[in-house]
Amino acid sequence: MPRALVRLALAFLLSLLVLPATAQPQRVDLELVLAADGSGSIDEDELRLQREGYAAAITSRRVLDAILEGPQRRIAVAMIEWGGAESQHVIVDWTIIDGLEAAQRFAAALLAAPRKAYGFNSISNAIVASTRMILGNHIDSARKVIDVSADGGQFGGVPLPEARALALNAGITINGLAIHRAGSGRPGGTRFGISLEEHFGRDIIGGNGAFVIVAETNRNFADAVARKLILEIADQTPTGNSRHAAR
Repeated sequence: MPRALVRLALAFLLSLLVLPATAQPQRVDLELVLAADGSGSIDEDELRLQREGYAAAITSRRVLDAILEGPQRRIAVAMIEWGGAESQHVIVDWTIIDGLEAAQRFAAALLAAPRKAYGFNSISNAIVASTRMILGNHIDSARKVIDVSADGGQFGGVPLPEARALALNAGITINGLAIHRAGSGRPGGTRFGISLEEHFGRDIIGGNGAFVIVAETNRNFADAVARKLILEIADQTPTGNSRHAAR
C-alpha cells in the first residue's frame, strides 16, 4: 500500500479514537413526571405546602429505601407545574435520584423555583406536556409514570380522552392525587356532577396499575405523596395500556 494511503488510513483510525462515543440512555427503574397543580385555584400558601410536601416526600427515608430496593437502585424524576391550556412549566428538570444527596438537590431546586403557572386546570395539556418530557428524555426504563395532582376537574386544552390515550399508547401510566383544599368542599364535587376522586378514576388515570389517592394540603399532603411514590417505585409491572405492555 502506498505510504500516502497508509497515512490516510492511520489518520482515519485515530480520528475514530478521539470521536466521542454516542451516549447510551441512562437506565433507571422508573421515569416519573410529577405534574403538580399550580393553577389559579391554588393560592401561595397552598403552593408552598404542596412544594414542601413533595420535597419532604422525595427525601424521606421510606421513599429512598424503596428506590434502593429496585434492580437499578435509582429512578429519574422531573416536576412540572401547570395551569391553563398554555401554561405548563418545568420546575425541576430530569434528575436521577439514587440516594439522599440527589434527593436533597431535587428538593432544594423545587423549593427555590419561582411560581410560573397561571390559568385554570387544563389537566389534559399537563398530560400531553408530561408525555413529551418522558418521550424526549435520554433515559430508559421499563416503567414510565405521570403523577397528576389537582384540586379541580379538567377545563380547557385538548380533549382529555385524547391526552390520556396518547400517554397510555406510549407505555405510560397516569396516576392521580386528588387534593382536598380546606374550606373548599373538595373533593366533594366537580362541574361534572361527581367527586374529584371519581373524576380522576373515570376520566384521568389509566394504564396498568393506575390508582388515585386523596390528600389534604393542610394535613397529610406529604404523607400522601410519600405513599404514592412508594407504590409507584415498588411496582415492577410494565406501564401503559395492556396492548403496549404485551409487546
